[in-house]
Amino acid sequence: MTKNPSIVVFDIGNVLIRWDMHFLYESYFASKEEIDRFTEETGLHDWNLQQDLGRDWAEAIEMLVKAHPNYEEEIRAYRSRWHDMVPGVIAGTVLIKERLQEMNVPIYAITNFAADTFRECQERFPTLKQFRDVVVSGDEKVVKPDAAIFRCLLERNNLEASDCLFIDDSLPNVEAARAVGMFAHHFKSPFGLAEDLRAHGFAI
Repeated sequence: MTKNPSIVVFDIGNVLIRWDMHFLYESYFASKEEIDRFTEETGLHDWNLQQDLGRDWAEAIEMLVKAHPNYEEEIRAYRSRWHDMVPGVIAGTVLIKERLQEMNVPIYAITNFAADTFRECQERFPTLKQFRDVVVSGDEKVVKPDAAIFRCLLERNNLEASDCLFIDDSLPNVEAARAVGMFAHHFKSPFGLAEDLRAHGFAI
């Protein structure tokens, strides 16, 4: 019989807090199609990933503005109005996390996040300070789904992968966690998460 996990490891974006660049760019463009055209033309998703890997924001913005001067205002807004992309917490998941903590379940996090914007979010949302440890990609210079970021959490905290249940909204990240030996849940809603936690032996 397979033992149940005893530790829960959360992703942050779109698991505990909402994040979507459309929230910001709805005030700059007339339609979702225009936003998608802008993000595709500028390669905004891959560009943002480099900040998750630790690249300096000022350097990144100047580089992208130089390449796409017709979008200068929108590009500069990405950092100056970054918090418009994060309207709030996903309340159901935060309540689940708090319930687990009340039960003395060890809680950790692994997140793809620029170091400075993560610290700012911790100030906005105190629940993001309430982990035994958080591995932030911008600090470690490695992003999920690279196995190294999972090993960073395990080795830094002397954890066994098989004791951990990892929660992420990205299927490639979920599969990567399983590949290093963790249990993993593909997050779609707090309801599904609660059900899966109970299936893994957590009495929430």
